[in-house]
Amino acid sequence: MESTLDMSTTLRNRVKELRAERGWTQQQLADAVGVSRQSINSIERERYVPTLRLALLFARVFGCATDDIFALETNHAAARQRGR
Repeated sequence: MESTLDMSTTLRNRVKELRAERGWTQQQLADAVGVSRQSINSIERERYVPTLRLALLFARVFGCATDDIFALETNHAAARQRGR
């Protein structure tokens, strides 16, 4: 039996999509949540996983739930390979 605690996961986000829908620049979003424009770029490119505090600030600024911004995806293929 495979443990669900041992699965490889990836955090996906819709920060770029939500920002673009509002017509905001990366700098405008960065100013709204108190980080650098480079941090926004790294988050949008999924090179950096934001802290819980920052995720909650995104939810407040975008006016939606964190689940509408972030999704945890399970990499089933990687999990199956480890089970072999």
